[in-house]
Order: sequence, then C-alpha cells, then structure tokens
Amino acid sequence: MLSKKIYILSLFVTLFLSFCQNIWGQDLHFSQFYETALLRNPSFAGLYNGDYRIQTVYRNQWNSLATPFQTNALNADIKLPVGKGDDFMTLGLQIITDKAGSVALTTNHLLPAINYHKSLSGNRNTYLSLGFMGGLVSRRLDFSRITTNSQYDGFSYNGSLPSGELFNTNYSFLDMNVGISLHSSMGENDQHSFFGGVAYHHFNKPINSFYKNINHLPKLVFSGGVKLNADRVNYITIHGDYSQQAQYKMAIVGAILSHKLGDGDEFANVFHVGAMYRYNDAFVPVIKLDLRPISFSLSYDANISPLITASQGTGGIEFGLSYINFLPTANTSRDKVRCPKF
Repeated sequence: MLSKKIYILSLFVTLFLSFCQNIWGQDLHFSQFYETALLRNPSFAGLYNGDYRIQTVYRNQWNSLATPFQTNALNADIKLPVGKGDDFMTLGLQIITDKAGSVALTTNHLLPAINYHKSLSGNRNTYLSLGFMGGLVSRRLDFSRITTNSQYDGFSYNGSLPSGELFNTNYSFLDMNVGISLHSSMGENDQHSFFGGVAYHHFNKPINSFYKNINHLPKLVFSGGVKLNADRVNYITIHGDYSQQAQYKMAIVGAILSHKLGDGDEFANVFHVGAMYRYNDAFVPVIKLDLRPISFSLSYDANISPLITASQGTGGIEFGLSYINFLPTANTSRDKVRCPKF
C-alpha cells in the first residue's frame, strides 16, 4: 500500500514539474526551505512536535564566481494553548541577514509573526491555520566599492572622479506577509499526515529601491507535503513549493527518507537522507540527524543551470541547526492527543 502511494506521489511530482518553465527567483531562498517555516509561509509556524523551537540555517553560495553570497536565517516560535479546547496560537520571530556581491549589498529582516491554529476535528489531528508576519527590512551597500562609467578617464579608471550617480546607500521599509494552511493526520491510527498552504508575501507592495520609487513585487507561494510511515522506524517525507513573483517562477520538490535510531518511539533520535530538485537550477542532496532535542542538517547545491560552465557545477552549501523542546509547565503539548505538527 505504501509503495503504491509513493508511486502516485512521484507521478504527481513529475507532472507538476513538467508544467513549470522559466524558473528564476527574485527573493532570497534556501534549498532547505522546509527548515525555514516562517519564511515559507507564516501559517507554518508551530508545525512541530514540541512547545517551542529555535532554528537557524546558513547558506554560502557562488564561491567559484566572485564574492560569495551569504545568507543566515534565524527563527524562533512558541505554541500557546487557547482556552480549554484543542486550539493553539503560535508567536514567532524571523530574522534574516543577507550579504551579496562585491559592493556588500546587505539586507536585514526583523519580522515578528503570529499564527492561529483552529482545530477542525475531535477525532483527527486536523487544523486550519492562519498566520501573519510583518516587520522591518533594511538594505545598504558600500558606495566606495562602486565604479561607474563617469570614473573612467580614457582607458583607465580614476577613482577621484565623481561617480555621476545620485542614489541612497541605505533605506528601510515595512514588509507584510500572510498565509493560510491545512494540516491533518490520515490513515488508520493517524499514522500518516499531510499539509498544504498558500502564502502571499509583500502584499503591501513597499518601495524597494536605492534609486527610484519602485515597489516590491508581491509573491505567491504554494506549498505541500506528506509524511508516510512504512513501519515503526521508517518513514518518507515529501516536500514541494511553487512560487511566482510577477513573471519570475520557481519550483522545488524533494523527498527525505528517515530511520528512527531506537525502538520506534515518537521521540527517538532519527537519521534522514534525501534530495531536493530546484527545477532547471540545482540538484540538492540532503542529510540530517535528530539528536533530541537538537537537530543538525547539511545540504549542497549541485548547479545544473546554464550557469554551470562558469560555476563549474558548484552552487551553495547550507548548514541547519534547530532546538525543539517542551515547556516544563502544565500547559505543555507533550501529552496532548491532538496538536498541530508535521
């Protein structure tokens, strides 16, 4: 039965990718996108087995071309019960620092988030979640590293000449994002689970330019995933995202095989191995180790885009680290039958 489900899902993924063309992105992204829940969709905050989570992912990209692009994301969230029922609220914070190129273009995000999980079933672990994330984004660059046509005297560069350009070297704006998702258990004894959601990023269309009043392009992100248990100690998880920002599109999908290092207890240590595929861009092998309550992950982009000649097949390396645990209080979700998690 499990093999049949996996075959059907694989066929769906293949068809999904065949309809996605011209895959290029504008916003920063991670190959371990499933490890940056708030950046993916604000309503994904709180989808884990625990009361609180602290998580970071670091990405280093394009070392073979020029000055490497470096991105670090840090997020934290905590789940809080609402009333005496099964509803939950999640409070979170997303912090991102991105540094790119020879002019040290630096972008910082400080984005608080709130997410409400509404229980839809008294029998299954089924939740409808609505999340909002909004805050401050600042950008700056090092003007001393910029050269312009006006600074070339004949055939040589003369840094003492004026640049002839007038623009800000730093600015800030408010960024607003919203998302909705459905996640549920399924099968006998609720041994399997799935989720799906859609997020609308930058819906306030803020001004995002050093030079002119140019609005940030809104972005739609459709996400989905399924977790299927083969037995007490082995399971497979399939993730996929499709995003569109004006004419720019990106699709990434992959599967991770997991093996519990123990007797199959829900809180056992787990070894994960798998791969992601970002359409027309990169193949990404992934490994992860859960040593409760800490998890370590590592991935590497093998570039397969038209840039492969210059990049020599290298893309970006990512390191992930997370800490998930329960609160030592009476309101902990440790023993709850129903709790939003994936």
